[in-house]
Amino acid sequence: MLYAILCYASEDVVCSWSKEQDDKVMADLLGVQEKYANAGRLGPVARLLPTTAATTLRKVKGESLVIDGPFAETKEQFLGFYTLDCADLDEAVEFARELSEVNPSGGSYEIRPVSVFHPTRVPA
Repeated sequence: MLYAILCYASEDVVCSWSKEQDDKVMADLLGVQEKYANAGRLGPVARLLPTTAATTLRKVKGESLVIDGPFAETKEQFLGFYTLDCADLDEAVEFARELSEVNPSGGSYEIRPVSVFHPTRVPA
């Protein structure tokens, strides 16, 4: 089963780190990732830019409205994600636990099963 591990934390905390602090956190996270990557089970990983760089398209009364920034104001922001091929939910939780142990920002890791969609072309 493929799982998405969505990373949430306070952008204010993460963006306040010095380059040295950020480099250390990223190196520590890489240490966790390598074990799963070497086993051929780690899929795409992405670190998102701050929410100030976000744009949201929202349907309002049948019309599309483009908004600067994230969809919702929250105490924590969606900062990035991992995809991981796991035998079960317990294994995905263990990966998130390992990430949490080396990440000083606190925050949370949301774990969701992924349903892979393979669109097909319809002949013209």
